[in-house]
Amino acid sequence: MAAHPPSPRPNSLKQAFFDAISPGEQLLQLFDAFPGVAFFAKDRAFRLVAANRVFWERLGCRSESDLIGRDDFSLFPARLAETFRRDDEEVLATRQPKLKIIELFFNRQGLPDWFLTNKYPVFAADGTPVGIIGTVQSHADRGLAMACDPKLDGAVSWLRAHFREPVSIAALAKIAGLSVRSFNRRFHAVFGVSPQTFLIKTRIQAACEALRHSATPIGEIALDLGFYDQSSFTGHFRRHLGVTPLRYRQESQRMG
Repeated sequence: MAAHPPSPRPNSLKQAFFDAISPGEQLLQLFDAFPGVAFFAKDRAFRLVAANRVFWERLGCRSESDLIGRDDFSLFPARLAETFRRDDEEVLATRQPKLKIIELFFNRQGLPDWFLTNKYPVFAADGTPVGIIGTVQSHADRGLAMACDPKLDGAVSWLRAHFREPVSIAALAKIAGLSVRSFNRRFHAVFGVSPQTFLIKTRIQAACEALRHSATPIGEIALDLGFYDQSSFTGHFRRHLGVTPLRYRQESQRMG
């Protein structure tokens, strides 16, 4: 009886498949099939070289070509761009992915959206890092907390809608159906910070929007966002961003 030819090794099959295709555009089409999932790719100079429709539409662009060659500093406020750049540099330097990065932005309705970002290094055939690919997905699109811990979803949704109001951690824990201790522990495991710190970060991000896009006095912004007074607001703002609210407003206006 004739012997069967030896089966190809799995790695050989995989390599042969990818060698036979030009996967770039086809991968972008694949990511377009997942609602709410934004995909991007950057080169070693941290310039965008590819993005799917969800990514470029979220940034208000008309097509992918509007993004090609641009970096984060031409797309986002400087403080956000600096954070993104540090993450990118870490991914390339360590050659390790950076996963489940929780990031906060405000949508066009003025509500905070929490985004889950994953970044992976990309290597050439000789093992040299050539860039970064990543995905971004928002809580509003999929339920970020639900994907990580179902019990947190209701509390996160409430916090998203009411962050300007007085917030009791005990009340958030009750919404989640947890004790305060369990709620604090599980919240920190998902978001990397305590509920109170996350609330402050949310208010600080809202303050950045108000400082950039309005002439509202700083004291009024502080009270509107739930801070005790302007002094307390300034202390939290400097602690998180390294500058005072006034300096931040001046820098933002100077940058246009």
